[in-house]
Amino acid sequence: MSDSFDVVIIGSGPAGYVCAIKCAQLGMNTAIVETWSDTKGKPVFGGTCLNVGCIPSKALLDSSHKFAEASDHFAAHGIGVGETSIDVAAMMKRKSKIVTQLTGGVSSLLQHNGVTVVQGTGKLMAARQVEVTSADGSKQVLSAENVVLASGSEPVTIPPAPTDDKVIVDSTGALTFDAVPERLGVIGAGVIGLELGSVWGRLGSDVVLFEALDTFLPMMDAQVSKEAAKVFKKQGLNIRLNALVTGTDVKGDAVTVTYTEKGETKTAEFDRLIVAVGRRPRTKDLFSTDSGVTTDERGFVFVNDYCATEAPGVWAIGDIVRGPMLAHKGSEEGVMVAERIHGKPVQLNYDCVPSIIYTHPEIAGVGKTEQELKAEGIDYKAGSFPFAAIGRALASGETDGFVKILADAKTDRVLGAHAIGPSAADLVQQMVITMEFGGSTEDLQLMVFGHPTMSEAVHEAALAVDGMAIHMPNRKKR
Repeated sequence: MSDSFDVVIIGSGPAGYVCAIKCAQLGMNTAIVETWSDTKGKPVFGGTCLNVGCIPSKALLDSSHKFAEASDHFAAHGIGVGETSIDVAAMMKRKSKIVTQLTGGVSSLLQHNGVTVVQGTGKLMAARQVEVTSADGSKQVLSAENVVLASGSEPVTIPPAPTDDKVIVDSTGALTFDAVPERLGVIGAGVIGLELGSVWGRLGSDVVLFEALDTFLPMMDAQVSKEAAKVFKKQGLNIRLNALVTGTDVKGDAVTVTYTEKGETKTAEFDRLIVAVGRRPRTKDLFSTDSGVTTDERGFVFVNDYCATEAPGVWAIGDIVRGPMLAHKGSEEGVMVAERIHGKPVQLNYDCVPSIIYTHPEIAGVGKTEQELKAEGIDYKAGSFPFAAIGRALASGETDGFVKILADAKTDRVLGAHAIGPSAADLVQQMVITMEFGGSTEDLQLMVFGHPTMSEAVHEAALAVDGMAIHMPNRKKR
C-alpha cells in the first residue's frame, strides 16, 4: 500500500465516507481511516449514524410504531389481532440486521470506488501527515495533499448521572435494552430523548422526560413546539420542563433520580435511566498541537464557510464543526469539500438544511422560525393548514398537526417552513427545494398537487399565507 495520497479522510461516518466516495469519483487517490471494528477485527463503516444513531433508532421507532398501531388503532379499521405482545430480542435482531446490511453496503461502495481503507485511529500531524495507530499499537504514517477530519461526535455525560451501561445508559445503551423497562426516565427532552422515549413508551414503559430548560423544543418553530407538547402528552409521555437533575442513586436494578422543579427538590425512581443531553465533537487527540488546526472551548474545529481549517490543505466536516449535528448536513459538506479540493468552487446553502425529529407524528423544519423572524425585525407573512382538513390524512387516521409556511412580506420569497404531522420530513423537503431555487408562495399556489395526498397541506398552507386557503375558513390577514 502506498503511504502517499491525494486525500486522506479520518472517520467513515456519513460525512467521511461520502467525502471519500466523491473524491474517488473525481479521480483522486483517496484513503479513509476508521478505528471502529467488529468482533472479527474487520473495520466497521458508517460511524455513529449507521451503527448507534440514526439507523438503529429509526428501526426501533418503526417497530414500536407498528406495535402501537396493532395495539391501539387497528380496531378502528375493523382489524382484530387479539392481545399484542412484543419480542424485544426479535426486534433487536431486526435492527442489527438492518445496521449490518447498511454498513456492509458502505464497505462495498468504498471498495467499488477504489478507496483505500486504513484500519486504526488517525491523528493529524504537522504538514498533513496522518499517524495511524492500529489496535496492536503499531503505527504508520500517511501523507496527503489534503486531509479531511470527519471524526464525528459522542454522547455528552453529566456528573449527576454517570452511566454504568446497565441501569444508567447513554443513547447507545438505550438501543440495546433486553426488555421493556416498566419505569423509564430520560434526561433531556430534545431530539434524542424524545425519539428514545417514544420507542419505549409505545412498548409499554411509563416514561418521564426531565428537561432543564423552561421551553420545549426551543430550536423548532414555537407553534410547532406547542403542538408537539400537546400531542406527546396525549401519547402518555410525561415531559417535565424546568426540571434539573441534581443526582442519582443506583441500588440493584433501580435508580432514584433527584431533581429540582420550580425551586422544589423531588425524587423519582426508575428501572432504567437514559442520559440524552446532547452530543459533543470527538476531537480529543484528533490532531497534534503543531498541525495548525484549532478548536473553540467546546471542541468544535474552526472552519470557514467552505469547511477549510486554518491549516492549508486541511478540512473538517460533519459533527466536529459549527452548525447542527445532522448526518445529511455532514454528507453534503463532504461533497462540497471534495468538489473544492478538485477545483470546483461549490458551496453549501446552510439556510436550506432541514431538521427532523422522527417521533410520531414527525416534526420537521427548514429556514427561519417565526420567533427568529420577529427577533430579526423581518417583515413576514405566515400561513398554516391542519392535516385534519386533508382527505388523505383523515383516511389514514393521521390528523394531528399542520404545515406552516413563512414568507417575506414584500417579495413573497419563502423564508421558512415547518410541519408536525404525517410525512412531515418529506413535506418539508419539498420546501427545501422551493427555497433552494428562491421560490415564492405564489409558485406553490400555482402548482398542481396530487389528490388525495399529504402534500396538499403544503399547497393549502401556501394559499393560507395570502388568506386564500380553499379547504378551510381563512383568517383576516394583518
